[in-house]
Amino acid sequence: MTVPATNDRDAAATETPVATQLASFGAGCFWGVEQILSRLPGVTGTAVGYMGGAVERPTYEQVCRGNTEHAEIVQVSFDPARITYEALIDVFWHLHDPTQVDRQGPDVGRQYRSVVFTHDDAQAAAAHATKDAIDASGKLRRQVATEIKPAATFWKGEAYHQQYFDRRGVDGCHLYPAW
Repeated sequence: MTVPATNDRDAAATETPVATQLASFGAGCFWGVEQILSRLPGVTGTAVGYMGGAVERPTYEQVCRGNTEHAEIVQVSFDPARITYEALIDVFWHLHDPTQVDRQGPDVGRQYRSVVFTHDDAQAAAAHATKDAIDASGKLRRQVATEIKPAATFWKGEAYHQQYFDRRGVDGCHLYPAW
């Protein structure tokens, strides 16, 4: 889409980028989830932070104490012409154990719950349909415990959490469940 220039200063930047969409997923500790999602073709950006709680501007320490109701999440910006929401949510389902309640592996607490925060009706429909399909498939020993909720305010996490593994040269911590 071309935007008409309004002055000489704007003339050099008349092309606007393709509209991106947001997706928000909680699947345990956000460091590994972010690393995996950020490497997908079509993902234009990621940020880790907190969503779903009652405290404004929560800190990592507050969330870890477990009394804010926030989940550690990754907010993904993506180009829907290059990767669909359905492809993103498929990766989400497979990068953690969606049957666990308030934990992932050694990380235990409400902040580590499996949750999909949807940004529109189409995302909500896709999240529910894929959750139902997983349950109906019988591939998992238990029913999916993942919460599906409308997106709330995203509180970006502290700078030292952003791209944590990539900045340290660590190749993640998530093991893909065998299902």
